[in-house]
Amino acid sequence: MSNQAQWDQVLAGKGFIAALDQSGGSTPKALKLYGVEEDAYDNDDEMYALIHQMRSRIVNAPCFTGDKVVGAILFEMTMDRQIGGKPAAQTLWEDHGVVPFLKVDKGLKDLHNGVQVMKPIDGLDALLTRAKTAGMFGTKMRSVVSAANFVGIKDIVTQQFEFGKQILAHGLMPILEPEVTISIPDKAAAEDMLLAEITAQLDSLPDDQKIMLKVTLPEKANLYQPLVDHPKVLRIVALSGGYDRDEANTRLAQNNGIIASFSRALTEGLSAQQDDAAFNATLSDTIDSIYAASVAG
Repeated sequence: MSNQAQWDQVLAGKGFIAALDQSGGSTPKALKLYGVEEDAYDNDDEMYALIHQMRSRIVNAPCFTGDKVVGAILFEMTMDRQIGGKPAAQTLWEDHGVVPFLKVDKGLKDLHNGVQVMKPIDGLDALLTRAKTAGMFGTKMRSVVSAANFVGIKDIVTQQFEFGKQILAHGLMPILEPEVTISIPDKAAAEDMLLAEITAQLDSLPDDQKIMLKVTLPEKANLYQPLVDHPKVLRIVALSGGYDRDEANTRLAQNNGIIASFSRALTEGLSAQQDDAAFNATLSDTIDSIYAASVAG
């Protein structure tokens, strides 16, 4: 596993993990929310250059430090680029004290049995080798639950743990993310099924292995407390999942031992049109609010 200082921060650091891993499908929406319309770029290269500028601006803000930001999840192209004249992961850890993670999934298959499992991750071993060399502490990969379907939820959790074991073999810490869609009518039932399946998979892990989890904020406060307390779970983080920042923070504060890993809720209110003073002030207020919700439990 990566260095002990990073492990200690992820285990016990106060604050949250920033999700800066918007991929091809979500980048146009993220840019639009940031005030950059689609007519501002002509191709994917220009689009990714613009989102990298946004991410770099966030990372370089004075408030973006390990005091309140435990870690950050990066898109593969961000790992391969520089921030502040150095490789992105190196800048995060050496200059800001923020532990770097890498998004490794390649998107989702079509809905089946109420869920979307991940597409095959071609070249995963090579990517994990690159990630380790680049200084990444861990990885993150996302699937989606859209119904309380036992078969589908079992499939998702099984796949997440299979990839998780492959990631552990490379000396990296996997964040498993079985997201539950916030708008489904049987969300609470789906979360109960998810808890049972994750627990069964954890119990089958060797005693010397740990994983991390990224979950949707549950309908029942502290539903995931058994996972927070599980000896094979290093840390649990929560996605905002479409809740606005106030709602996400309120829900997060009700769940002991879980910290945030927000994306849209983190960038809410930021704009390419803001000068640095306004941008940094907005981001500082956001980081303070997410930090407060993360440590509330």
